[in-house]
Amino acid sequence: MKKIQAIRGMNDLLPEQSSLWQYVESVVTDILVRYGYQEIRFPIVESTELFKRSIGEVTDIVEKEMYIFEDRNGDSLTLRPEGTACCVRACEENGLLYNQMQRLWYMGPMFRHERPQKGRYRQFHQIGVETFGIQGPDIDAEVLILSARILRELGVASHVVLQINSLGSTEARAAYKTALVAYLSGLQDQLDEDSKRRLETNPMRILDSKDANTQKLLDAAPVLLDYLDEESRLHFDGLRALLDTAGIRYQVNPRLVRGLDYYGKTAFEWVTDKLGAQSTVCAGGRYDGLVEQLGGKSTPAVGFGIGLERLVLLLQAVDAVPVGLDQQADVFLVAVGNVQSIAMQLAERIRDELPFVRLLTNCGGGNFKSQLKRADKSGADIALILGEDEANAGTVSVKFLREEIEQKTLPFDEAIAYLRSLE
Repeated sequence: MKKIQAIRGMNDLLPEQSSLWQYVESVVTDILVRYGYQEIRFPIVESTELFKRSIGEVTDIVEKEMYIFEDRNGDSLTLRPEGTACCVRACEENGLLYNQMQRLWYMGPMFRHERPQKGRYRQFHQIGVETFGIQGPDIDAEVLILSARILRELGVASHVVLQINSLGSTEARAAYKTALVAYLSGLQDQLDEDSKRRLETNPMRILDSKDANTQKLLDAAPVLLDYLDEESRLHFDGLRALLDTAGIRYQVNPRLVRGLDYYGKTAFEWVTDKLGAQSTVCAGGRYDGLVEQLGGKSTPAVGFGIGLERLVLLLQAVDAVPVGLDQQADVFLVAVGNVQSIAMQLAERIRDELPFVRLLTNCGGGNFKSQLKRADKSGADIALILGEDEANAGTVSVKFLREEIEQKTLPFDEAIAYLRSLE
C-alpha cells in the first residue's frame, strides 16, 4: 500500500527538535508571566466572516491563503490564519473588554495556504501578545520593550533590528493612499504584476513589494509620515521618546506597512539578515478600530506575534542554542538480571525525592554492555548500576559517564543523597 505522508507545508516536530522548541517557548512564556500578562486560549476553527471583516477581503490572506470549508450545517468555517481577530472575538464574546484593561498572550498553530519555503509553512506556530483598553504610547513602548527582552534573553538581540513606523489615522491613510495612487498611476507600466493588482485594491501594500525595480520607483513616492494627523504624530513622537529613554535602538522605516487592514498608528517589525527572504521574526502594531469593527465598543489595542519556526531557525543560524538541550536524561538506571521490580521502585523513589532529575530506566532487557551503550546514547551524565548482588544488598553503583570520577557503590538512601549533592 502507498504510504501516507504529511501534507505539504505541514511538518512533523521530531523528538530531537522538540527540546529546542520547548526551551524557546518556556523562555518566552516565562517573560510574559513576569510582565503580568495572562494566557488566553481560543479555537483553531472560527467563522470565515470573522477574518473577512477583520483582515480585509482584498488582502492576500483572505483572497488566496485561507483554509475555508463548510461544516455539515453549511456554515463557512476557516482554520485561523492569525490570532488577533480570534483574541478580539473571544474577549468581546466573554465580556473582557468593556471598560477594562487586558494584557493577554496565546500560543498555537495558524494556517495559510502559501508556497512553502524555509521559515514559511502552511501550518506555522505563533506566540501572540495582545493588550486592550490602554490609549497612550506607553503601552506600545511596553510591548516593544517586552519583545526586546525576549530576543535578548534568547541570545539573538545582536542579530535583529527593530523597524518602526506610524500608519496614522484612517483619514490620514486615505489621504496618503490618494497621493500614492496618483504617483504610481503614471508609472504603472513599470510596476511588477503584483503591484499593478494592488494599485486597484490595496495600494499601501506596494510599499512592501519585494520587486527591486518597484522599490526604486518608490524612492520618489510620497512618504506616509508627511500625511500623519496631529494625534498620530504626537503618539509616534511619544513612543520614540520612551524607546530612547529605555535604550531600545530602532530605525524609522517609512515604507513599513502591515499585511492586515486593521492596523493604524504604530507598526513595527523585528527583522534579521540571517534567514534569507523570511526576515521578519516578530511583528505587530496598534489596531484601535478592530474591536468596534467586529461589533464591540471602541477599544484601543496593540500587540504582536512571534513566529516560532523563524525564532528557532534564528537561534540555530547564530549558534544561540544552549548546550545539552537534546539530552534525554541526567541519570540512566541500568538493571541487569532479575531486578526489574526493585529497579522500578528505586526509580520512583528518586523521582519522588529528586524531581529535578531526569531519570531514564532501562526497559526491554539487555546485558550490561548493551545497557551502558543505551545510557551513553541517552546523554546521561551518570549511570546507576543495579545488578542482582547490589539488589540483594540494597545498594546501587554510581558510574560517571562523562567525567573521570571513581565509581561508588552506596546504599539506596546514600545514593539518593549523593545525587542530590551533585545538583
